[in-house]
Amino acid sequence: MAPETLKQVLESTDNIADTFRNTDINWQPYVFPDEYTNWIEEQRAVHESVAVVDQSVHMEVLDIKGPDAIDLLEYVCVNNFEKARTGEPPQAINYVACNPDGYVISDNIVFHLGENEFKSVGAEWPHNWIRYNAEAGDYDVQTEVTYHPDMYGQQDPENFRFQVQGPNALEVMEEVVDGSLPEIPFFQMDTIEIDGVETYALSHGMAAMPGLEIFGPHEYHDEVLDAIFNAGDQYGIRQLGSKAYKTGKIGSGWFVASVPAIYDHDELDGYREWLGADSREASLSLGGSFDSDDITDYYMTPMERGQDHMVDFDHEFVGREALEEMDQERERVTLLWDAEDVVNVYASLFGDGPTNKFIDMPDVANQWSSIHYDKILKDGEVVGLSKYPGYLVYERKFLSLATVDLEYSDPGTEVTFVWGDQTDKRRVERHDPVEIGATVAEAPYVRGGRRQM
Repeated sequence: MAPETLKQVLESTDNIADTFRNTDINWQPYVFPDEYTNWIEEQRAVHESVAVVDQSVHMEVLDIKGPDAIDLLEYVCVNNFEKARTGEPPQAINYVACNPDGYVISDNIVFHLGENEFKSVGAEWPHNWIRYNAEAGDYDVQTEVTYHPDMYGQQDPENFRFQVQGPNALEVMEEVVDGSLPEIPFFQMDTIEIDGVETYALSHGMAAMPGLEIFGPHEYHDEVLDAIFNAGDQYGIRQLGSKAYKTGKIGSGWFVASVPAIYDHDELDGYREWLGADSREASLSLGGSFDSDDITDYYMTPMERGQDHMVDFDHEFVGREALEEMDQERERVTLLWDAEDVVNVYASLFGDGPTNKFIDMPDVANQWSSIHYDKILKDGEVVGLSKYPGYLVYERKFLSLATVDLEYSDPGTEVTFVWGDQTDKRRVERHDPVEIGATVAEAPYVRGGRRQM
């Protein structure tokens, strides 16, 4: 009998870490094209002029409403919701959820849009955690998934969602809005009007460039996008495909995903029984050279993800006691790959003998795994994990977000990491693993308008 829950999936395998490492990626949330024009010019537009990305259809949207909405959200995440209790909407909160041991389940952006009314946008992992706790706890709250990327082509989302970013982003938006564009501090919100359509605006820039994320009624999607293109034409505006969009996050220091910390803790047994065998949590695809039989070795803390400033101990939340006692062992950094070593990987394709793992450009790893972990070495010992790799043409570098032991986290430290994936994935070709040199740099590495959330 086929498993029906995540708990049954775990019971059906000897080692879930090994199962995930040998699972091919079977789902791609980026339902928009890889490129609209050319990924190199799309990356350059973000850094040199202005770019727009249509975020309307690739993220799940969860509505949370009711008198206990704040109590629920505050309990299942590390963030303090005091400003939602006392301040006026709209507001945005970079929501981070942890398990009882203080390891991250996932993160999203939660928008406070009205009294007892919230909308969470992003991955489904934190949404499942919110929904489960809403049902299992004594909360007067209603939750509803109003859009999921699987609905693409069958149902429109409630809202259009565009991100306009780059050195000329605010000049473009100044022309797009009715009246004058309000000054919005970083990661703060306001409302604007575009051709009479009330639109929310969040000051935000995922590629470390200044910009706005705007959203409003989806029926005006085409009209608003056309207005952005018309205003941006003089600056050479480009629409980002998934290649340029995904790689921009590396320079901005945002960890896209780590294994959700839900597979081992006894207190989460009910949650594993609630999650279906068809959930994304039940079919992860782990890639990279790091290989451990212990699934908890793939978990990450808020500190090593660079999210420690979001943890607020002035309220009760899942994982609080563990985080209060936890010492930071690793630091979020950027690895700058050695160019000669990278060229040698490509050169292996043109000589005799085994080849090395091919390096896709610019989105290095997400074509063959959903979550990536390469082991970082210093003097032959594992001292960290290289997590999210890619190429940025405006830096002329391959780089990756990583987490390393504190003693090796200083900028300029030389390390190596192992490039390869010795598993049975059909999407991974036969190859010999190879060490690539890297230099530790700060994260965020690209600066140009983004500050700490």
